[in-house]
Amino acid sequence: MPQRRAALRRLTYGVYVLAAQREIDSEIERSAMTVRMVSQVSTRPLYVSVAVARRRRTHDFLQVGGAFALSILAQGQELLGGHFGLRSGGDKFAGLEWTSGESGAPILKECCAFLECRIIGAHLVGNSTLFIGEVIHAQTFDNAPLPYRESDYFG
Repeated sequence: MPQRRAALRRLTYGVYVLAAQREIDSEIERSAMTVRMVSQVSTRPLYVSVAVARRRRTHDFLQVGGAFALSILAQGQELLGGHFGLRSGGDKFAGLEWTSGESGAPILKECCAFLECRIIGAHLVGNSTLFIGEVIHAQTFDNAPLPYRESDYFG
């Protein structure tokens, strides 16, 4: 088992902030978390997948809201990745520059790029749900993506 974990730690990932919103009793709520398990799964139409543990608060927002945004963090934004990964609950967007996407999902303004997606499928996989999203809007900016390195977040 240790060799499997060591090998998996060598898979390459980026660092993304997954965000969604939901409306309950006419009130809009937002949730976001740092993720690394994102993958393009189709080119026509353009689909991406993201895996989210079912115990995470954002999981419920994805199920109810039907859409999500992935802000692809830029090099130098390790602290922002930690901000969305280590805090739970509350307004994680307070004090940050962000905008609402076409679906209403929050998108960080200071990122490398973003993908906004409409959820077209969800599949239970182990302790997670694999959400499949059709990209409905995307934009890139002039900075390089932040690669995920476990040591940046876990010492």
